[in-house]
Amino acid sequence: MPRARANRIEIEYESIGDPEDPPLLLVMGLGAQMILWPDEFCEALADRGHHVVRFDNRDAGLSTRLDPAGLPDVMGALGAVAQGRPVDAPYRLSDMAADAAGLLDALDLPSAHVVGASMGGMIAQTLAIEHPARVRTLTSIMSTTGDPSLPQARPEAMAMLLTPPPTERAAAIEHGVRLWRTIGSPGFAFDEAEVRAMAGRTFDRGPSPAGTARQLVAILASGSRRDALAAVRAPTLVIHGAADPLIPVDAGRATAAAVPGAELLEIEGMGHDLPRALWPTLVDAIAKHAARV
Repeated sequence: MPRARANRIEIEYESIGDPEDPPLLLVMGLGAQMILWPDEFCEALADRGHHVVRFDNRDAGLSTRLDPAGLPDVMGALGAVAQGRPVDAPYRLSDMAADAAGLLDALDLPSAHVVGASMGGMIAQTLAIEHPARVRTLTSIMSTTGDPSLPQARPEAMAMLLTPPPTERAAAIEHGVRLWRTIGSPGFAFDEAEVRAMAGRTFDRGPSPAGTARQLVAILASGSRRDALAAVRAPTLVIHGAADPLIPVDAGRATAAAVPGAELLEIEGMGHDLPRALWPTLVDAIAKHAARV
């Protein structure tokens, strides 16, 4: 896959569809590689008339890893947030949003429809706040404003989030199965074979536990976007699962309430993943929303 120089780092990306179609930028979540936007999901969006671009965030997959920054103190950062103290971090969500803007520059794309999932939703929101001209429409999926007063993850989901994956392939795949069983969608079938295949692909492209920790601290250091979201003028769609155990649905409701005119799509039985059975619903919602501009 190609790489682009952007914001002083190298970003691994992939384009799907006709470059003459309106661009749609997909931003993935914490520790997640761009392949967690499944190939068929991206192709379905392309079939709806979009030039789809997915990419690895910094510190994930094949993009630049900020290993010289070292391993952050995640528990110390969580404690600081709980006490209302500043969090020290090598970078913040603003830097990750600037990465996305830089990738658009490298691809000679003045703007794009921007879709983010989980941490990717936080990055997409930040992009809309800090680089408004780059965002034609915003779709924030299973994400949050960052307001610390919102309901937090269930203990079992947070425990999985904070458990470093094993460094051996077979064990890492088993860890992936446990993770997605814990945070996935209880209202839809769990496809273990598909999860195992994705976990294997992720491992083979290169896991980055230290990078995931740096991304998590970036989230914690960035604070709340609730007030800043009031300035967003890009048409906004918020999609959230009613059964999300990692970022509870109240966070999606708060996001939609924070952005003027935002639409909210709550999906019963959806957790913190993109189950295959929901792809038609999600693709249709994203495509219809993008067609507004």
